[in-house]
Amino acid sequence: MADESCGCNGSGILWFLAGLGVGRETRESILSAAEEGRDVVQERARKYKEQAQEWADRGKDVIAQQKDNIRSAFEAGRQAYKDASQEDPIPDPGTPNL
Repeated sequence: MADESCGCNGSGILWFLAGLGVGRETRESILSAAEEGRDVVQERARKYKEQAQEWADRGKDVIAQQKDNIRSAFEAGRQAYKDASQEDPIPDPGTPNL
């Protein structure tokens, strides 16, 4: 009778063991969810890094292309100036032709 009044019977031990099992399952569930969350964050970070690298590469290509365009325009302007300065000067309409 004394054992029943203090709750020290066989069913108390069963409840204790059940609690251990539930606690272990809960810890495993929490650990599993944390690992999944970590994996999702790592995957997103990898994708964002790849996307940022693609944008940087595209930006570098655009800048290189613009530099080539500017260089070509500069060279064309230089050549046009050189060609114009080597031509015979246009006579002033007010001066008589000799």
